[in-house]
Amino acid sequence: MQEQQHSAPTNTGLRIGDQAPNFTARSTSGDIQLSDYRGKWLILFSHPADFTPVCTTEFVALAKAAHDFEDRGCALMALSVDSLFSHFAWLRLVRDRFGVEVRFPIVEDPTLVIGRAYGMVAPNDNDSATVRTTFFIDPEGTIRAMTCYPANVGRSTPEMLRTLDALQAVDENAALAPANWQPGEAMLAPPLTDLAAIFSAEGETDWFLQELPAGKVK
Repeated sequence: MQEQQHSAPTNTGLRIGDQAPNFTARSTSGDIQLSDYRGKWLILFSHPADFTPVCTTEFVALAKAAHDFEDRGCALMALSVDSLFSHFAWLRLVRDRFGVEVRFPIVEDPTLVIGRAYGMVAPNDNDSATVRTTFFIDPEGTIRAMTCYPANVGRSTPEMLRTLDALQAVDENAALAPANWQPGEAMLAPPLTDLAAIFSAEGETDWFLQELPAGKVK
């Protein structure tokens, strides 16, 4: 079988605020290109391998929550070094065993071209079995958040949704999301940058720590 060719620039130092490198590859949803997702949010995440215990629980959980991401205008896309046909066989097993169909695309990356472009694996690594990296990409193609877990710890689907909610809320409200923020809770106003306004603030911390009433948060 002819090996599928991937196209992606090499970049091992991606940071929040960078543009997500474009790529083309085969997936369980057909040929795919990252730039096709411009105009909506996208969560791109890697998993160490098909037919592994933690990855299986992650995919069952994400498939069950897929509509929650869709309701927020966000697509899911997975990536691993396994072949396309390995993905197909694994998804069939997941459906038959757990009664859950994984419909979001899983990209094959057997040559690690995409993984290296995103810094998911080091340039000289031979496999990606040590990481679970997640990229939250906004409609402009900008990386807005990143997480990385070891192979033996699964992601938290509720935390992925909370992070997405927070990113969308700070954009919509021009505000800040405090620790443990949940949708509907108060957000924080950006700190003042005018010295006169800072000196005239009523409370000693009001100029940099001011809640926005929850009723004013969209």
